[in-house]
Amino acid sequence: MLVDEIIESALLEDIGDGDHSSLACVPESARGKATLFVKDDGILAGVDLAVRIFRKYDPSLEVDVLIIDGTPVKKGDIAFTVTGSSRSILATERLVLNFMQRMSGIATQTNRIVSLLEGTSTRLLDTRKTTPCIRYMEKWAVRIGGGENHRFALYDMIMLKDNHIDYAGGIKPAIERTQAYLQESGKTLKVEIEVRDFDELHQVLEIGKVDRIMLDNFTVEQLDEALKLIPSQYETEASGGITIETIRDYAETGVDFISVGALTHSFKSLDMSLKAEFN
Repeated sequence: MLVDEIIESALLEDIGDGDHSSLACVPESARGKATLFVKDDGILAGVDLAVRIFRKYDPSLEVDVLIIDGTPVKKGDIAFTVTGSSRSILATERLVLNFMQRMSGIATQTNRIVSLLEGTSTRLLDTRKTTPCIRYMEKWAVRIGGGENHRFALYDMIMLKDNHIDYAGGIKPAIERTQAYLQESGKTLKVEIEVRDFDELHQVLEIGKVDRIMLDNFTVEQLDEALKLIPSQYETEASGGITIETIRDYAETGVDFISVGALTHSFKSLDMSLKAEFN
């Protein structure tokens, strides 16, 4: 699975030919216990992943989960304890913390924004503005925080953005070539198209043959006006120029989705530590 491949690659990156600090001073037979302390308030994410990392590296490690993913936490909370080979705990410590701190930061930010949409029908989406090679974990964190995933990558949805349209020669050729490609390839991918103004919106509505229309950098007033023109057969998405202060206003227009790149590219990691425990 992709998660296991990411874990293996990350362990190889960090450990290489050995954790020489631990090999040098910690006896092979040493056993220990460590506690994961939360040092910030937020939404916890990455616990399930931490368990997978521990067990992938050393199946004999025992993890006692005290707080599950998606739970609000505060400074001083204990998420889990891990018991077993001291060397194994030391070898996996940083990887577990790196993922959990970032995932919890993303989940916290996502949850905060989702709460601003309560009472509306609008759903919050992430984007492909993610860290290369760990996109799966970041999009996982978005789901833990209450958001939804947009397409995962370039292969699971057709999304005709401004550059595609410009390179194709306009809205009409972009859509027509896309439909021809789908027919020739036998693929059944959803098609989304970005529009930058009302002229492009009218062109899309005249041609049709798409599933979702993204209204990019529209003001709240423009979005409200545009949605009145779009038949219910199309999904609608707002993106670009939307802030924490304005997202509620955008949602109240009735748009189906709002996509926010900042969920995964401009978040603050939650502080945590994995500390050795002695009786």
